[in-house]
Amino acid sequence: MSSPLPRFAHEIAATIKLAAPLALAQLAQVGMGATDTVLLGTLGRDALAAGGLGANLFFTLMIVVAGGLISVSILVAHARGADENHRIGPILRGGFLLALLASVPPMLLLWFEHPLLLMIGEPPALADAIARYDRVLLFAMPASLLMATQRSFLAAMGRPYMVMAVALVALVVNGLLNYGLIHGAWGLPRLGYIGSCTATLFTLWAMMLAIGLEMRFTRMLQPFRLFGRIEWHIIVELVTLGWPIAFITALEIVLFSTSAMLIGRFGATQLAAHQISLGISSITFMVPYAIAQAVNVRVGYYIGQRAPHAAERAGFAAFVLGVGFMAAMAATLLSIPDVIAGFYISGADPTRGEVIALAVRLLTVAAFFQVFDGAQTIAAGALRGLKDTRIPAAAASIGYWGLGFPIAWFFGVHLGHGALGIWLGLAAGLASVAILLSVRFIWLAHRLVFEFNKEIVSEQS
Repeated sequence: MSSPLPRFAHEIAATIKLAAPLALAQLAQVGMGATDTVLLGTLGRDALAAGGLGANLFFTLMIVVAGGLISVSILVAHARGADENHRIGPILRGGFLLALLASVPPMLLLWFEHPLLLMIGEPPALADAIARYDRVLLFAMPASLLMATQRSFLAAMGRPYMVMAVALVALVVNGLLNYGLIHGAWGLPRLGYIGSCTATLFTLWAMMLAIGLEMRFTRMLQPFRLFGRIEWHIIVELVTLGWPIAFITALEIVLFSTSAMLIGRFGATQLAAHQISLGISSITFMVPYAIAQAVNVRVGYYIGQRAPHAAERAGFAAFVLGVGFMAAMAATLLSIPDVIAGFYISGADPTRGEVIALAVRLLTVAAFFQVFDGAQTIAAGALRGLKDTRIPAAAASIGYWGLGFPIAWFFGVHLGHGALGIWLGLAAGLASVAILLSVRFIWLAHRLVFEFNKEIVSEQS
């Protein structure tokens, strides 16, 4: 029997093997969004505003709904661990059906968004431009959610590199199509800013179909057919596990959106510094987010296998990796914050010095903020592997809105510290959620180990 240290090292290696392709796929998708923004910027401020806001609305809705589809990876991992492969096909089919059904509400919301934009005070010309953009892009919602199901399934099956390969190719294809359709290059029609959403629509459907073809012709995946009997109890279980995950995602997105609106009250300089700091934190977050997806699978597999000791070890290995990575990033932010912030603002901008000075102060908070952010997302991923999603949703509600937002309001608005005070509140909210979820995982994992040992002793006596 191997000793604990080699087993832990093996778990570290297995988690990296699963998380690295997922992180690269996430970064490729971030790169697609950045490419769209840069190319829209070549058309001027109005096109950038309309396309940027339209895409932001689409992807915000998509990310929230896609969060619920992580439940596919939970059930597949448990089925694999229990060696119940006959359950995997119905889970996949249920996930695909749920993705199609779940795409309808956000599509309807985007189709009828024009009066809502006017209601919240958007200028009529901008509201019209955003609505035109999203009435094209909304047809990519089914593809995006089907792809979220594919990603969850392939991660649980230990085949994340299939998603990574398609995402990296799509990054190039999306950039070329965006340029061609925006400017009418290479014989393509010149569609202006609508060319960007048209290119993204095509790219997302192409990605989903490409991953589907990979799945169809990968031998180990061929037994799990797309067509077959729908088992409704599985769909009920997917929804039961998935809605709290989507709820947590929505809570976090609304928290950061509200924070940005509050910071906007203090002027363009503070908002620019906030966007710089948030942009940097969002990029580094991709790594612990991928590790959270991996630990979800690793813990779920071991629980299905009835190996709670290994599940506990998988959770701790993910914490070491994720928190260790974020601590290294924090050290980098504390060492050269001015250099990092300087990449995000033009040297010709007259407010550059003022923006960088504030961004440096925010990045000091972000250094600690992102360590907690990494810890909370990994703890949430480990708990999902234990099929524990409702208590984490309650903990996130308390941490983000019961503690984080009031502190942000008090220091940022009431005491007038602006962006710095609001970031202190965000850090406090994330820290509280990280602590609550980490303690929850440790307690649950220890309880499962204790119950398993007690069962073994009972069977032997």
